[in-house]
Amino acid sequence: MAQVTPFPSPRRQQRSRWITAAAWSGGFVALLWLVELLDVLSGNQLDDDGIRPLDPDGLVGVLLAPFLHGSWAHLLSNTGPLLVLGFLVLLSGVGRWLQVMITVMVVSGLGTWVVGGAGTVHIGASGVVFGLLAYLLVRGWFARDLKQIAVGVLVFLVYGSLLWGVLPTQVGVSWQAHLFGAVGGVVAAWMLDRREAPALRG
Repeated sequence: MAQVTPFPSPRRQQRSRWITAAAWSGGFVALLWLVELLDVLSGNQLDDDGIRPLDPDGLVGVLLAPFLHGSWAHLLSNTGPLLVLGFLVLLSGVGRWLQVMITVMVVSGLGTWVVGGAGTVHIGASGVVFGLLAYLLVRGWFARDLKQIAVGVLVFLVYGSLLWGVLPTQVGVSWQAHLFGAVGGVVAAWMLDRREAPALRG
């Protein structure tokens, strides 16, 4: 016997999308706080697994560094932007968020490994923050979507000042991770959201 189920209303679909985005964004940040707790309990030994530039053994930090932080204050400074920017990307779907995150982590991590400076260790999720920020700023242009462009403008008004962090202006801050994180965000937007320009007809 055939069964008829009601089609979800647009409002219900939107609410479900927002709940999913909030859950994943909050869950990722909660994971970072759990890792920092384990790091503190271990005497900060996990921090040694960050990116060590030009050291083959330091390549493992490309994927581990975003989950490691030097202090609670360091983690706290990344928490707000990760929640907000991650939520905005997640509104396009968990799959899209995962693709953006992986692209940003790899580009930011490898770029930092190459130019980060021998004898240093780079940790923290700020490269991911800059990647998400750059992705949201430019994806509307690649997608030729006015709504996404508007979101990008709003994001710039709130978080645009962070972009100064791609410059080597502060000792002890990995501007390399910031710079290549932003590059990773642009690369992700180019790969995932670009649309070919319409062909011109004569």
